[in-house]
Parts: sequence; structure tokens; C-alpha cells
Amino acid sequence: MHLYKNLIAGEWVGRHGVPNINPSNTKDVVGLYATGSGDDTRTAIAAAKAAFPAWSRSGILERHTILKKTADEILARKDELGMLLAREEGKTLPEAIGETIRSAQIFDFFAGEVLRLAGEVLPSVRPNIGVEITREAIGVIGIITPWNFPIAIPAWKIAPALCYGNTVVFKPAELVPGSAWAIVDILHRAGLPKGVLNLVMGKGSVVGQAMLDSPDLAGITFTGSTGTGKRVASASIEHNRKFQLEMGGKNPMVILNDADLTVAVEAAANSGFFSTGQRCTASSRLIVTEGIHDKFVAALTEKLKTLVVDDALKSGTHIGPVVDERQLAIDTDYIAIGKQEGAKLAFGGETISRDNPGFYLQPTLFTEATNQMRISREEIFGPVVSVIRVKDYEEALAMANDTPFGLSAGIATTSLKHATHFKRNSEAGMVMVNLPTAGVDFHVPFGGRKASSFGSREQGKYAAEFFTVVKTAYTQS
Repeated sequence: MHLYKNLIAGEWVGRHGVPNINPSNTKDVVGLYATGSGDDTRTAIAAAKAAFPAWSRSGILERHTILKKTADEILARKDELGMLLAREEGKTLPEAIGETIRSAQIFDFFAGEVLRLAGEVLPSVRPNIGVEITREAIGVIGIITPWNFPIAIPAWKIAPALCYGNTVVFKPAELVPGSAWAIVDILHRAGLPKGVLNLVMGKGSVVGQAMLDSPDLAGITFTGSTGTGKRVASASIEHNRKFQLEMGGKNPMVILNDADLTVAVEAAANSGFFSTGQRCTASSRLIVTEGIHDKFVAALTEKLKTLVVDDALKSGTHIGPVVDERQLAIDTDYIAIGKQEGAKLAFGGETISRDNPGFYLQPTLFTEATNQMRISREEIFGPVVSVIRVKDYEEALAMANDTPFGLSAGIATTSLKHATHFKRNSEAGMVMVNLPTAGVDFHVPFGGRKASSFGSREQGKYAAEFFTVVKTAYTQS
């Protein structure tokens, strides 16, 4: 079987491979992917540091052309790359192709941003002196990405890093190296100079730790668990480096009495269960006012009965498998906890078998939950959703904000008054009205508040806040 190697200093290197297993069919090995060492990581960082002076001062047309070529190739290969993504991560093929298209759009956007780099020219308060305010690349960026969006999240970190003239050491999640390797291969062949982009696949305890320990990283952008995010923050403070963290969520969706029932059910089902619930923006808390509660629960239950759980590559599949055996165990443990806490299991909750061996779990709906239960406070990261009954909008808003997290929040209502008030008073970084809480356009900022995020926003023009530093320069005429 082909060994997919790490890219370090412009060369493909690596001898030992780890199997990349398809969660829809554990007999299917996607490929063997190299696992890097601490020395590999340090060599990659040194290569990126050496490449930084030339790349940070490279012409904007060179950077634009490379990012545009990358966007074009990803888009041209969307079906192939989407199938790779679906095989290694388990989201359905339409979702995987959609994510691939989004990654192409991200690279295309930042190809344009290269040509839109701008600053300010201001007069000084002193005569005959001008002031220029510009943005410059910060240096070597460490990028650490999760398994749930194997091509989109790497894209929205790598593209702006390169756009603004930084060099990169990239460590993808161990579970999904295939999409990461593919995107790096495309960028490499698009003409990146040696050392500008380095891929080091491997264990977080080895590769990730070597990145955290390095004094030569100017910044680390991380998406993953809250616990690991705290370690990234602590190590970065020690080295006086910039850090950007996207972590967990326990996102609420409020359903008010005046909601359009069809809209509310579709938004809740999409938010909570699509992508197997493995999204940091998933709505795992449905906060429903008592006037619509019973009708909503009945309608959502009927909707869940129609959802097909099966192989991610099969036509007609709505929900693919859980990503691996470990995550499946976490999900089933939380289902047991929900029962023990006194929530009512209204639908699902069982592992299921399909034609091929895989990690299949029914979408799971709890009712009669409270906001104090663990299933309502801790991120499960699976297709497990709890319904909390409340009296009115005021109680719903208070309940929605009663969480240590603050990534995304939604509301289903036909009331302009309540929609406007919720957008202003929700303690989340992103708010959706009559829409799923998951899904943000590629050109707008992504990020949360409280324990969900730290640092400047990702995506769109706001990405410049992390990947650049502001310089103020004076000239006397």
C-alpha cells in the first residue's frame, strides 16, 4: 500500500506509516500515512524559519497565483477529494463534497486578499512628517487542526497564513491525514518555495508537543478540545507567542411558541444530527417554550425516523458513522449518563449494524432534560441532543446563556422583537435566526466567546488580525 509522506523543507520524507481506517467500513484502509517525530517537527520549524524572510517579502502576484491555482485544482477535483474526505471522516458524500468546495472558496478568497493588501497614510501632528501604517507577516505559524472538518479548517488557517506572508508548520489530526496530505500536495505543486509549507503528521503528544516547546514559532492557531487549548495557551505565554484557540461548544437553539414548526424542526435536525453531530457548532440543547413543546418534540421525532444512518458513500444516507470506536464509546457513555440523570430517551440511543462493519449510532433525542444535567452542560460531540422545556422567551434566553461556552446560538421565531433581542443579548459569537447553528460563509468571521474561543476571529478579512502585526512608520520630507 502506498505510503503518504510528510513534507519537510520541500521534500517528501518518512518511512513508518499508520493505517487510515474508514469508519463506515473498518475493513477499508484509505492509505498508510507517515508519522512524524519530534526531530521531524523541529526540522520543519527550522525550514519554515529559514524560508520566512524571502516568502514574507515575496511579490503579491506570486502568492496570488499559488493560492488561485490551489483553489482551482481543489474545485476541479471536488468529487475525488470529497470521496476521500467521506471515507476517512465518515460524513456523507454530499456533505464532504460541500466541505471540499468550501475549502476551494476559502483559497480563492485569500488569493484575492493578497491583491487587496492595504495600509493607511496619515499626516503627523508635526509639520512635514508623514505616517504609514502597514501590516506585516509575523513569522512561522504552527497550525493544529481537528478531525471533524479535515479540509475546510486546514484551508481557513493555511490560506490566510500564506496570503499574508507567513510560513507554516501544519499538524493535522491523526484520524484524518488524507485530506490534509492532499491539500498540502496541491499547494506544493502549485509552486510554493521549499520550507514555506511543512506537513508533519503524527501524534499530538509528539508532534504537537514539539511545536508547543519551540521558541521559533511566532504564532499557533489551534482548533480542538478545551483541555488541549489550555495547554496551547500556557505554552504560548511562556514563549511570548500569539495564539488563537477555537474549542468546544454546547450550543443552544431556542424554539418559541410562535415559531414556524417546519422551519424549527428542519433547523434543529440539521444542527443537532447532520455530520453525525460532530460539529463544534452543533445545537445539542433545544430550549423549547411550553406552548409548542409537545408539538415540536412529536414533529422532530417523526423527522428523526426518516433519517437514514448508513455508509457515508451510499446514496440516500443522511447520517454517516461516528468517526471512530473511541468517540462511539464517549457517545454511548453520555447516553447512559442521560438516562441515569433522569432524562427521557425519546428516540434512538442504540448502536446499529449495517452491511459493512462501522461505528454506527442512531440519532439520539432526550426530553425532560434540565440545564444542570451533564448531557446539557458538557460537549458530547455526537448525535445526542436534549430538549429543555421553559416557560417563556425570558427563561429561554437565560437558559441559553447559562453555559460556560459561547460559540453559536440559534432561535426559531416569527417575532421580529424576539429575534432582534436575541441577536443582541445572546452570549455567543455567532447567532442564527430560523437557521441551523452550523454553517458560516467562507468570507465572514468565525469564532465564539467564553470557553469556546480565545483570540481574534478566523476567516474573512478578520483573519489579518492574527496572521499579521501592525507597523507604524514615520518619514520626514
